[in-house]
Amino acid sequence: MDTWALYSAISKFALYVGALGATGLCLCAVVFAKHISLAAHRHRISSLAIAGLAASVASYLLRGASLMGDWSGAVDPEILGILWETPVGTALALRLVGFTLILAGMVFLRRGLWLAIVGGGLTVWSFAQIGHIADKPGVLLGLVLGVHLGIAALWIGVLTPLRSLAMRPDTQAQAADLGHRFGQVAAWLIPMLVVAGMYMTWQLVGGPAGLVTPYGLVLLAKLGCVAGLLGLGAANKLRFVPALRSGDPSAGRHLSRSIALEWGLIFLILAATAWLTTSFSPMV
Repeated sequence: MDTWALYSAISKFALYVGALGATGLCLCAVVFAKHISLAAHRHRISSLAIAGLAASVASYLLRGASLMGDWSGAVDPEILGILWETPVGTALALRLVGFTLILAGMVFLRRGLWLAIVGGGLTVWSFAQIGHIADKPGVLLGLVLGVHLGIAALWIGVLTPLRSLAMRPDTQAQAADLGHRFGQVAAWLIPMLVVAGMYMTWQLVGGPAGLVTPYGLVLLAKLGCVAGLLGLGAANKLRFVPALRSGDPSAGRHLSRSIALEWGLIFLILAATAWLTTSFSPMV
């Protein structure tokens, strides 16, 4: 990986964390309104949105630098103007508006939730404008990607509130209720997440032969992390959350550790995605 690709992958990783983290918490404030207070997480959402905004701009400037082969491209008005007229510019515009709406929603908290939800939708949709999915004809893959990322954002968004509640004895009953409710929602959404992921994978690699290319091998490593994440999610739903609901005093500790492992796998998945979209291309 050359220097520009490394910097680009780092900026994409930060963008993924900011976009999916902020959007996910906003979605959770709607879906799990009884358990998750937007006001309690406004500073975390704002921090994630600011990080995503900075990463969006950095990623755009790095495109210019990469085109020129040195840092002058990051501040060259002509190069940046050319990029603005491409899908790269469209994606940046969506992200600038999206993250700004999320931040505005955190300022006007009482009526700002739906403003933030719209902003999160725009940031998620921006990922369908550039990258390997966008290179494919038609809009179906873009819509599938949007659904896939929206479900992933909801999953990511619930983890921090759930872990915070599970770690404190006085809020473990709330954690049990939230975990149970998330399990009910996940029973419908996770199969959709998996099917969407499988469909996109098939479209990108074109068949089993595509999985033995450099792109396919990194993708397989990413899918291995996804499989581990699904296993941890199943353990939470079938073991730790029921134990927490039954009053097991050690269940909160076990659940919080499981969630910490989920975070580790999520970071690996996002890092692999950033690496894939920066340094590899599907051979189809």
